[in-house]
Amino acid sequence: MAANIAVPLVVYALAAFGPRWASLGGLFLALIGAIMLVTRYFIGFARMSLADLPAGTATVLMVWVLIMFSWTAGDLTRTKRLREQALADRAHRLEIEAQHERDLAASDERAHIAREMHDIVAHSLSVIITQADGARYAAVANPAIAPETLATIAATGRTSLQEMRRLLGVLRGDDEASTRPLPGLGDLDELLLGIRAAGLQVEYSSLGEARRPLPAGAELTAYRTIQEGLTNVMKHAGPKAQATVALVWNNRGLTITVQDDGRGVAALTPSSSPGKSDAPGGGNGLRGMGERIKLYDGTLSSGPVTGGGFSVTAFIPYTEN
Repeated sequence: MAANIAVPLVVYALAAFGPRWASLGGLFLALIGAIMLVTRYFIGFARMSLADLPAGTATVLMVWVLIMFSWTAGDLTRTKRLREQALADRAHRLEIEAQHERDLAASDERAHIAREMHDIVAHSLSVIITQADGARYAAVANPAIAPETLATIAATGRTSLQEMRRLLGVLRGDDEASTRPLPGLGDLDELLLGIRAAGLQVEYSSLGEARRPLPAGAELTAYRTIQEGLTNVMKHAGPKAQATVALVWNNRGLTITVQDDGRGVAALTPSSSPGKSDAPGGGNGLRGMGERIKLYDGTLSSGPVTGGGFSVTAFIPYTEN
């Protein structure tokens, strides 16, 4: 009969595509139905005797084997389908995670490039503007100052152009781009010479000895912190200002202090939270400085100094998380 053929198909369909309770329920009903089938149609329950029990039992077992085969095939189909769906979902999740990681890496790289571009452009333009303004007024009284000032402007612009070309070459993936190491604490003398040539008097001191070298990225952060601090002095401290740069090494790390005696208090708002900007409206200079230091578990504090001037203090530990 068609109903007898339909039972194994229904058991298979429930096991393969139905919920778990329907699969087990269908299996249980089919096993009970096998007993009812044999006792009702093959032997007859009313006229059944003990002599018919072995044959009836064998028939029930044969039907049960057919039902179990149908249910097992359906359950295997279900398991395979769920496995394929799980693999597809996992591949989709991995694709989403990979895209998320790419977005985070791109965002981090953009922030890194923005910091580098700001450090290069802001520092060089500050030196050039300071030199140009100073030369414009000084050349009236002493025209011989103009050639020296123009030479400083040209040297600063040439150095900045080289750094910009190197950075852009790396971004383009140019194999011929310069791979000169990024500046570190060993390049402070060159930085201070350029700042002094721009007309800012800078006193430099270093106390203590490093327990071990800082990572290359931390050294770059220290260099950029000093560069940004001196650039802010040139931009905000006013004429005849003097600056001091102090490096103090201890067992925990490096403390950097950049301080001036000018009128920078009027231009900057005090702050003592790491990673936050000190400039009104969230200036990019000190914000970038704070972001750099925060990457290496450091702290940044800044604010006005009693008696005039502005101070920026950064601490960079030896270890990084």
